[in-house]
Amino acid sequence: MATVHLRIGDLVWGKLGRYPPWPGKIVSPPKDLKKPRGKKCHFVKFFGTEDHAWIKVEQLKPYHAHKEEMIKINKGKRFQQAVDAVEDFLKKAKGKEQNSDGKGDPKGKKTPNKPLKILEEDDEDLSALKDPSEKPVKDDPHFHHFLLSQSEKPASSMEPISKRLKIIEEDTGSTSIQAADSTAINGSITPTDKRIGFLGLGLMGSGIVSNLLKMGHVVTVWNRTAEKCDLFIQEGARLGRTPAEVASMCDITFSCVSDPKAARDLVLGPSGVLQGIRPGKCYIEMSTVDPETITELSQVITSRGGRFLEAPVAGSQQLSNDGMLVILAAGDRTVYEDCSSCFQAMGKTSFFLGEAGNAARMMLILNMVQGSFMATIAEGLTLAQATGQSQQTFLDILCQGQMASTFVDQKCQNILQGNFKPDYYLKHIQKDLRLAISMGDMANHPTPMAAAANEVYKRAKALDQSDNDISAVYRAYIH
Repeated sequence: MATVHLRIGDLVWGKLGRYPPWPGKIVSPPKDLKKPRGKKCHFVKFFGTEDHAWIKVEQLKPYHAHKEEMIKINKGKRFQQAVDAVEDFLKKAKGKEQNSDGKGDPKGKKTPNKPLKILEEDDEDLSALKDPSEKPVKDDPHFHHFLLSQSEKPASSMEPISKRLKIIEEDTGSTSIQAADSTAINGSITPTDKRIGFLGLGLMGSGIVSNLLKMGHVVTVWNRTAEKCDLFIQEGARLGRTPAEVASMCDITFSCVSDPKAARDLVLGPSGVLQGIRPGKCYIEMSTVDPETITELSQVITSRGGRFLEAPVAGSQQLSNDGMLVILAAGDRTVYEDCSSCFQAMGKTSFFLGEAGNAARMMLILNMVQGSFMATIAEGLTLAQATGQSQQTFLDILCQGQMASTFVDQKCQNILQGNFKPDYYLKHIQKDLRLAISMGDMANHPTPMAAAANEVYKRAKALDQSDNDISAVYRAYIH
């Protein structure tokens, strides 16, 4: 293939790492920005994002020659917006050529240069500089698309993210390799060509499946209550009659159910997943269960030649719907990598934590902290009321301090409005507290705060709050 010579001003398709090519323009780099040593590359501005990066020449293709090819393989709103931005640029450039008579700008004014957000590529290691005039990084999905395997220290505005990932890698050996994407606004995911199965369409599973479908994945669904499948069939999903049939039909099968018993029954029960497992088939357990259950499921799946990964998710129904879950994975690393597009569709980030069981342990710890925190917040609200203090004022003060968070604000507002519609079932957080306490017992580690919170949730369950939101623990203090 003949070498294509590119120069400043050329429109191109630039590719970073394993992510889809994106339209851009070769531009002059800032004077103080050094070119990476030993690499033949060009400095590229990406359309629709205001991101800039050094791209190796072999990762660049001329825009016009490859336009039809790229549009066929890349889909989504963000990608189309970027292509539209290129076309607008070309129209304006053509208009300037037609209107130009050599007079130039009559006022002699220049448009001030906008600060750059720069993405530096070093093989697969990427770092970024945040443009303070832009919206927050978390709101720019294309920017996040390249903020994955950071090993070099970015600029100061990105230090918290960089430090967090560095600590994770050094202290636990885990890595975070997935994009932080909101699928509601990011359409640049290239779906895997593997057939996906999904078992369990509860609060979390429903949002996950919806986002998998939106991002173009081929999904077969099953649910114990078959009627829940109807909506997803209308959205393009296929219907599996049994868990065994789904596992047999699909390359990768996900499961997201309520507790350890349900997880075991789904695999080991009549017409269970195990009956559909063949060599090479992948099974991913997304339920929040204990490490012992994960070990058992991993052993039986691999005994049939299957590949196993656990991938419980941190979040709520709303975050599931928004594609903003945090995925904790452990087990077969190759399965984790095969699920890259799936995890991008359902979550804002994911972590690989090593051997099977580690994700279950981490998830139980996280939910133990969340459950204990929610019980404490409810205790504070009721104590404020009991001592004649305004609960709303308590919340207003709380949300102006160091403990301010979306979680605190939303849960407290729901309590004050008497709205306990489930975003995360109270019975499930109590189950997680119980499992975390048991895990502490096995490690001979004290969990007195969790034990106290668990008693409050048990009281709330006795008051018939099991199927309400975790914030309904409030009612345990007022009855």
